[in-house]
Amino acid sequence: MYRYKLEDLKKWKSSKTRKPLIIRGARQVGKTWLMQEFGKNEYEKCAYINFDDNNRMEQLFSGDFDIERIIQGLKIESGVNIEPENTLIIFDEIQETPKALTSLKYFYENANEYHIMAAGSLLGVAMHEGTSFPVGKVDFLDLYPLNFFEFLNALGEEELVELIYKNDLDLITVFADKLKTYLKQYMFIGGMPEVVETYIDTKYFNEVRKVQESLLSAYEQDFSKHAPNNVVPRIRQLWNNIPTQLAKENKKFIYRISKRRCKSKRI
Repeated sequence: MYRYKLEDLKKWKSSKTRKPLIIRGARQVGKTWLMQEFGKNEYEKCAYINFDDNNRMEQLFSGDFDIERIIQGLKIESGVNIEPENTLIIFDEIQETPKALTSLKYFYENANEYHIMAAGSLLGVAMHEGTSFPVGKVDFLDLYPLNFFEFLNALGEEELVELIYKNDLDLITVFADKLKTYLKQYMFIGGMPEVVETYIDTKYFNEVRKVQESLLSAYEQDFSKHAPNNVVPRIRQLWNNIPTQLAKENKKFIYRISKRRCKSKRI
């Protein structure tokens, strides 16, 4: 599977003004895969550290921000001899350790020779902004599910993608029915990598639906991680109301709760 954002990461690596990079995105859009794929293809070594439920890293970053001490700890944790010129350091689920987020400032100011890439859920990272967040000391890259072109590439239809990019209207007309079929499939399958892979492996839409429902359930379970318990039921109400609202003909999302009405443009 190829993601176009890999080209942006290549530019980040070669930039003279490179800062530690935070990849933001919803859960399961492929942030971890993107970082590891980039590290495998563009660096000699890749030091991967996952902060999810990692007490060792919580303790490592609870001390001072002595970069030499931190690097030594990262070497032990990852089992990789980290060298600035040929190693990509990956901080995954960085929102789980806020002080690791803060450390990116000190890496940028005191040890910018290290190539550091971090990822976390969009909401999880945003919640730390404004406290100890390294404002102005990091670069950002937003990752979304596969777009239609990436979807076609994943299905092995690179020639169709090239056809569209060339804007060859005559050939596009010839293959219009095929493109429409793929577009209908994309509208049902969507661009979540796991769902697309399931379709490629099985070709069964029933299996696709199972994975979609599993992802939706995981999203709903995440509400309690980012909101007070008394607010979670309302968030679930809003979440479950989205399909009904999007199915309406009106152009605005309208949701009423506690006699309040919220409106936003329909996406």
